[in-house]
Amino acid sequence: MPIHALLDADPNHFRPDDITKIVTAFEAAVSALHITDRKDPKALTVAKIIFEAAKQGELDPERLRDIAVKAVSK
Repeated sequence: MPIHALLDADPNHFRPDDITKIVTAFEAAVSALHITDRKDPKALTVAKIIFEAAKQGELDPERLRDIAVKAVSK
């Protein structure tokens, strides 16, 4: 799953409960975008958007989902 690869690359940045929120947001976003193949380039784009927003301090899963869906839908 693309989000785990990004999180694994920066293992000390997020607490375990933050990681749960980020993964939840990723799953909700790819579901909303009807992305079933986690190897689809759009899935990686969603993961990167969520990861960057989380690094900037946004950890609400619904807001993270909305940020990614809006960005990918453009």
